[in-house]
Amino acid sequence: MPRRSSSPKDKTEPGSGRGPVSLKDLGVHLGLSPTTISWVLNDAPAANSIPQETKDRIFAAAREFNYRPNYLARSLRVQKTNTIGVIVPELSDGYSAMVLNGVESTLSRAEFFYLTASHLHREDLLEKLPRVLIERQVDGIIAVDTPIRFNPTLPVVNVSGHDMIEGVTNVVLNHQHAAELGIGHLYNLGHRRIAAIKGQEFSSDTKVRWDTINQAAARRGISLDPLLTVQLQGDSPTPEVGYSATKTLLATGEKFTALFAFNDVSAIGAIRALEEMGLRVPEDVSVLGFDDIYAAAFHNPALTTIRQPLFEMGSIAAKTLLDRLSDGSNGDVPQEVSVEPTIVVRHSTARVSQ
Repeated sequence: MPRRSSSPKDKTEPGSGRGPVSLKDLGVHLGLSPTTISWVLNDAPAANSIPQETKDRIFAAAREFNYRPNYLARSLRVQKTNTIGVIVPELSDGYSAMVLNGVESTLSRAEFFYLTASHLHREDLLEKLPRVLIERQVDGIIAVDTPIRFNPTLPVVNVSGHDMIEGVTNVVLNHQHAAELGIGHLYNLGHRRIAAIKGQEFSSDTKVRWDTINQAAARRGISLDPLLTVQLQGDSPTPEVGYSATKTLLATGEKFTALFAFNDVSAIGAIRALEEMGLRVPEDVSVLGFDDIYAAAFHNPALTTIRQPLFEMGSIAAKTLLDRLSDGSNGDVPQEVSVEPTIVVRHSTARVSQ
């Protein structure tokens, strides 16, 4: 009778229905030490001296017996999980999704995993979620348009963060340049009566964007009339908030030739409200957005907007965090990394009609 080949089960507990195969089981089966097998499977530098034939045997056995490494045990041993926590307001809006795409792209190339949590602008979640992520042994945290409500005991990078907190690196847009591009574009088209939609109170960028837009207008000898200013209300990530804000603006009866919206989502809602009132975009009112989310180019009319390099900002945040982790120290932590905006001129803005 032919001899049945042995397996890790046969060598340890013959005939038993035990759980996942371990490094020790593979070692017994192959006649090798668990350390040697670990070096090969993890492509450790020490594996360079191991013959290729031995490596091939190890990989074949790992496949045959469906070996899965115990990452929890490994992370406890090396004090590193290769996992990053990412906190966002929500995942349904274009802004967070584009930033997250950049984060994912950079982390995946570095073979890091990430856990995403949405705080939905709730104070209890802003305090709870960082604690939950830290308890799950993440190596660092990336926050996106999210206030830091916890003591950063591990490396933290905040996209669109403006508070200077020790141990936190902010990845921010050059808002001064963005305001110059936006107001300058409308001004050069002849617009002087410019309405504005401010961001919600909870958004990290609301104050700095509003301040720099007013400064850019003042440098051109114009001011933004309070009667032509309205603020987004509510936390819906849909164009509805921009639609409602513009309805409120139109109800005042004040005339304007251009509208500078806080973001593209609110700009899309604003266009709907304007058209419902019989106003054509851009013939009667020019509309300028902010962010350049994916939908901006495909809206009708295609949206003129200030482009935040959102994918790049996410990628920069991830790279900055990885650099800090590889440094192994929070010593010389950059407080801020600034990126530049551009203006993308499409079909929602035009010269003032005479």
